[in-house]
Amino acid sequence: MTRVSAIVVSYHTGPRLKECLYALSADPEISETIIVDNGNPEEMTAWLRTFCEAREQTELLTGHGNIGFGAGINRGVEAASGEQILVINPDAVLRRGSVSSLQMTASNCTEPWIVGGKIFDLDGIESRGPRRRELTLWRATTSMLGLNTWTLEDTPPPAHAIPMPVISGAFFLSSKASLARLNGFDEGYFLHVEDVDLCRRCRELGGSVMYDPNAGALHYGSTSDAPSREVAAHKADSLARYFKKFASRPIEKLMVAIAMPIMRLGLRLSGR
Repeated sequence: MTRVSAIVVSYHTGPRLKECLYALSADPEISETIIVDNGNPEEMTAWLRTFCEAREQTELLTGHGNIGFGAGINRGVEAASGEQILVINPDAVLRRGSVSSLQMTASNCTEPWIVGGKIFDLDGIESRGPRRRELTLWRATTSMLGLNTWTLEDTPPPAHAIPMPVISGAFFLSSKASLARLNGFDEGYFLHVEDVDLCRRCRELGGSVMYDPNAGALHYGSTSDAPSREVAAHKADSLARYFKKFASRPIEKLMVAIAMPIMRLGLRLSGR
């Protein structure tokens, strides 16, 4: 049986973190859970220690401060013993049977591979982001203006697993070998867009990025008490990094240089 290590990065997540961890510890398809504590109130960190002490296959990594989401996942992967890695947000609750569905999809994938699943709200409605087109400067700009040209949750959902340019970093399965080949998440992104970058690099290496609608997780969302303007600033910085990193032609670099200050200002002012 393939061992699956679940990685959860938490920063001031709140009580939903407990729901996430209870679901993982009770799921027979999860071999171990690695909790990366990027920063939580003292009482929550104390609860996490007690939670881990009572469960042999649960490990807490703490004391390193807020190193960012991607760096936190990378640290968790280093500590993981499983051949496969399930990344799941701390405010998401895994649906039973999802891991085996993700694994079935992955069995037909070319390495490196990433398989994302459906993320839904309390009403069972697909959340924003688990299915996305390739991120372009046009799509980022129009989405910021309120025109959703990027994410696909408003389109008919597929009945079976299909290739997808971008899946969500909030819930996906990969292999430790695949992540090693990709050199993990780019730690230059502190928060946001690191999953878009990972999917793009996976596809550029000839690997597989898939979306499996039969695997799912309930995602509460917006549970962290991090200031919204601070989060928006990280998003602006991450978008700037992404477009500068992948701009290859002079005209692309010029467009990025013109658009990013405007986009950065808009995101910072809106606090989104």
